[in-house]
Amino acid sequence: MIINSEYTLKEAFTCSGVGLHTGVMTTVRVLPENLREGRYFVRVDLPETPIIPAQLKSVLSTTLSTELGISNATIRTVEHLLAALTGMGIDHARIEIDGPEVPLLDGSAQPWVEAIATVGRQTLEGQSQKFNPFKITRPISVQQGDGFVAAFPASETRFTYGIDFSVPAIGNQWYSYTANPEIFATEIAPARTFTLEEQVEQLRQAGLIKGGSLDNAIVCGHSGWLNPPLRYANEPVRHKILDLVGDLSLLGVIPQAHYVAYKAGHHLHVQLVQEIHQDQKLTVECSPEP
Repeated sequence: MIINSEYTLKEAFTCSGVGLHTGVMTTVRVLPENLREGRYFVRVDLPETPIIPAQLKSVLSTTLSTELGISNATIRTVEHLLAALTGMGIDHARIEIDGPEVPLLDGSAQPWVEAIATVGRQTLEGQSQKFNPFKITRPISVQQGDGFVAAFPASETRFTYGIDFSVPAIGNQWYSYTANPEIFATEIAPARTFTLEEQVEQLRQAGLIKGGSLDNAIVCGHSGWLNPPLRYANEPVRHKILDLVGDLSLLGVIPQAHYVAYKAGHHLHVQLVQEIHQDQKLTVECSPEP
């Protein structure tokens, strides 16, 4: 077993904004969690303030975002905030929200990361039963068409992603990132969500992206980007890594591995989370007694 320290925030912070799909304004307050309950959401606007764990068991939908829920309480578009907490090494956090969707802010994880860096993190003493870091010991993969996500045994945790779009401004892009809070903050977190101009009207007619705008997403047409400049030449593929980190965080602790994805999305990300969870469950069940 890998023995790591566990971290929570030193202080609480608050962010407000509009949800990408619902268009609803919400306020999020992220607080230290000293009881080692992991990362979880609390719908403070609902009766009895239901708690929604940021775990695989809470996943309801992966349509253009990751949505979590229990009974009648749901929370949508959790991936950017969860990626920020995970990428910055925050293992335990209480996330209070007064509506159904996490604010999109500028479309990236940078505002969340800046808030986390401002309040800082603190170490929790001892080791909890729920916090169980482990390594991937055999290749695990999921595939749909020519898209896939895989986890390979590795000496460090690394993420490699590839995308391929017909629009020339995006085209084929690959990027690789080794897990590290400082690198995450500068190379991954600022990458914004993106979409194709030709898909915008279709998504709106489907009742989605009600809160989307050129202020919180980069939009690409056949003749180029509608709202340049990009923060990186390959900003789209970096954002896909951001989404992947957020979705993998539903494992509680991301296992040490090299994660490789190509033409994937939230659906395949969460499928891999399911496979890893099941593999780890079987490993624990089959482990010999000491």
